[in-house]
Amino acid sequence: MDGTIFTGLTGLLVFLESFGGIFYISRRNKRQLESIERENISDELLSRFVVDGTENKIGESIAIDNDILIIKTEKSYLGVPLKHVEDTGDVLKVKGLVNTDKAEILGERWRERYLKQRE
Repeated sequence: MDGTIFTGLTGLLVFLESFGGIFYISRRNKRQLESIERENISDELLSRFVVDGTENKIGESIAIDNDILIIKTEKSYLGVPLKHVEDTGDVLKVKGLVNTDKAEILGERWRERYLKQRE
């Protein structure tokens, strides 16, 4: 009887270890795919003119910082969450109401981190 329990426990451990390995690999592959998709999206969204809801030019997209699109305007940098940006083909359109004060803070934070490193 003891041998049967030992064999059953060993089989269960082997099963759990295999299942855990497959789960880990599938999660890792999913993260890699998401990273590749983000890079492709990044390439498509950069160096594009950005307009507001009334088609007024805001500036040009120059970077993506996590889920924030960085826009260079004439006077400053703005950070707009990607969920508020729509690719309309010719330009990127900021949809909905965006808090400009917060956008300027996000843009300035990005500028301080990345542009000051180059100086």
